[in-house]
Amino acid sequence: MTETAVEVHADPDLLAQAVAARLLVRIIDAQAERGEAGIVLTGGRIAASVYRAVRDLPARDAVDWSRVDVWWGDERFLPAGDPERNETQAREAFLDALPLAPNRVHPMPASDGPDGADPEAAAARYAATLAAAAGPGTATLPYFDVLMLGVGEDGHIASIFPEHPVSYENRPVSAVRGSPKPPPVRITLTRSAINTAEDVWLIASGSGKARAVGMALGGAGPVQVPAAGVAGVQRTRWLLDRAAATEVKPSFRSLR
Repeated sequence: MTETAVEVHADPDLLAQAVAARLLVRIIDAQAERGEAGIVLTGGRIAASVYRAVRDLPARDAVDWSRVDVWWGDERFLPAGDPERNETQAREAFLDALPLAPNRVHPMPASDGPDGADPEAAAARYAATLAAAAGPGTATLPYFDVLMLGVGEDGHIASIFPEHPVSYENRPVSAVRGSPKPPPVRITLTRSAINTAEDVWLIASGSGKARAVGMALGGAGPVQVPAAGVAGVQRTRWLLDRAAATEVKPSFRSLR
């Protein structure tokens, strides 16, 4: 059974610093154990703050970045380099400053890529990339040491929105049409893929996230509140600031 922990930090800056430090330690531990590490990135303001903190921490030099695989949990289906893409945000915030191996950075396809404006074909392409990285055997996904997720005000994670058909999708990667949050067309890992990660971290900041966080931890259904339906194989961490934690039961909290 997965170990679930809720950590509450005083403000968004301390939250970002804490998540960044934890991520570096997790990567170092994974490399010590397996020789490499696989991380799955998310998007959003707090994620960008985490990535900048990773870039600026001296401990980043303890990581062998050439042995880190970087994946994305979801992406806005827009042209490459568009500022609204999660890939663009992550590259600007920290990836371009790190000595990563280019062939180990795996962005989701863009709308001006080989599949054109066909998000279903782009989703299938990303699923094939994941399967190829999984190596020989029956696995269709590589090893994810850490998969990070933002939490939307409506409880969505990645691009899995409440009551959306993708909530029922079993394939590892799905196209999303009619997203209630612009842009309307996206690509996302599905819940079945997310839940293969060793660690799943749900990161939320601000009072606007408090209701969704409280509902997810309070036993809401995963279709109505997608954040309630994800968990790591070994660990699930809710990493919050105080404003986002106001509706979390005191018994869940670990104040930092």
